[in-house]
Amino acid sequence: MDFQLSLQSEKARSAHPDQPLAIDPGASLGEAISLLRAQKSSAVMVCEGDQLVGIFTERDALRLMAGKADFSAPVSSAMSPEPVTVDENATLAEAIQLMTDGGYRHLPLMSGDGKAGSTPIGSVDVRGIVHYLVEHFPNTIYNLPPSGAESSAEREGA
Repeated sequence: MDFQLSLQSEKARSAHPDQPLAIDPGASLGEAISLLRAQKSSAVMVCEGDQLVGIFTERDALRLMAGKADFSAPVSSAMSPEPVTVDENATLAEAIQLMTDGGYRHLPLMSGDGKAGSTPIGSVDVRGIVHYLVEHFPNTIYNLPPSGAESSAEREGA
């Protein structure tokens, strides 16, 4: 199948979405960071019941660590509220476009059409999309010619 056609026809849920990792908005920042570390994840969805209210990512955690953060504060104080989401029926091309336009590395994958009443069913991230591409287009990915920037003008060890 053609590369462009595949991205325009395959659903976002094909991109190896992670299971939804969720935390309550009242949980502490320390708990959120511990959860990220324990699950070896780079994002956690902040949910009130089944409803997504925000997302807390490793970028948020790094920003907090760079400053003087109170890790006992609620995760809701540092999350990105009302994150951009992608519904389970969106195409990979649509998910990639949303990620590119917004500079996002994670998109919550929502059941149904992503509107009111939808619940998070996973998380589409850059890593999952790359895995999809490698899995479905190995010859294209593995056989890319090297760019000229990868070679040195000087001899090594000279």
